[in-house]
Amino acid sequence: MTRLINFVRRNYRAVRDAELLQVLQSELKYEQSSSTFQRRQAGSLGDFVLEWDAPQSQDVVLRRRYDWGEEIAISALLGPNALEGEGLLPRQALMKVCVKKQGLNSVLQFDCRISRKGDDGSEFSIYNAYHHPSSNCFRDSDYRGPLFSSLDPNLQESLKNYLISRGIGEDLTTFLLSHLHKKEQGQYVSWLRKLEAIVAKET
Repeated sequence: MTRLINFVRRNYRAVRDAELLQVLQSELKYEQSSSTFQRRQAGSLGDFVLEWDAPQSQDVVLRRRYDWGEEIAISALLGPNALEGEGLLPRQALMKVCVKKQGLNSVLQFDCRISRKGDDGSEFSIYNAYHHPSSNCFRDSDYRGPLFSSLDPNLQESLKNYLISRGIGEDLTTFLLSHLHKKEQGQYVSWLRKLEAIVAKET
């Protein structure tokens, strides 16, 4: 009786593993055949340099240095999953922009969202603007500024134009949005392959 029970358990597990393997292979085949983001790269970096883009990380880091000593660093990653509708670039990206002037320790930080505009474009909006007295010490207790939404609309628009004048325009944000979707899809395919290899070995 015990041998029969063990036999049934082994075969039940084998059937479940085979079903899982079939679903994984189907999903992998679909992702590889569609590869919407892998075939496409929109926008451009402009004068920014892609400084960090590790295969396993979710974020990317860009940097730009000007001859007069100003330095801009940008980090970006896809926002959380949300019901934002279907489309080529369905999810927003979160972008942090830090501006540092030569000879000053203080840093201006802008927290932004990048969203799709039309079929191929993008746009960004600022939702926080901070002043850090030192690039080496960001303390939560420091006053960094009021709520961005409470600022005068003209000031909000001027701060956005300030970033646009430094190359943070539609070309760059479209590149980031497209690249981050492409990066995430590549990571998902890699994850599926690893699962497939493990399940196939057990099967």
